[in-house]
Amino acid sequence: MQEEIENRTVNLAISTTRLSFRTLISAGRAYMNHRYRVNAAKKNGKEERPEGKQSIQELIGQNQGVSSIPIANTDIRDFEPIARKYGIDYAITKDKSVTPPKYLVFFKARDADAMTAAFDEYSNKKLRAQERPSVLKELQKLKALVAALPNKVREKIQERDGR
Repeated sequence: MQEEIENRTVNLAISTTRLSFRTLISAGRAYMNHRYRVNAAKKNGKEERPEGKQSIQELIGQNQGVSSIPIANTDIRDFEPIARKYGIDYAITKDKSVTPPKYLVFFKARDADAMTAAFDEYSNKKLRAQERPSVLKELQKLKALVAALPNKVREKIQERDGR
């Protein structure tokens, strides 16, 4: 029995070693393939340019003009899909010097029409959200109406519903 357990332990150690060696080999191959693709792209003059969300250094390094707008913390997630849809490169930074912290979105697009369309869609989305009635406020109104009902009426309604 003890010999069988020791044998299984040795087999487990050997198979684990092989697995991690195989993993290292595959990771090395993946890295070499990546380096080969990057070098081939540089030779062809097609350097990969980051798109979408990126750091400010990458955004400024693209040698184009950068614009910025302040944005609320809750609006960041609403802005990202619209920016991706129109192909706008952007970087979001947090200005900690102001209380509460303010967020700035630095952006650039290939053409001004795409940027204009994206911000029109974003502003329309925000306006529609403000015009929609608040569900919580409606719920509070209904609670107040129910509380204003006399107890006798409430008891009759509960009896009728079978509660």
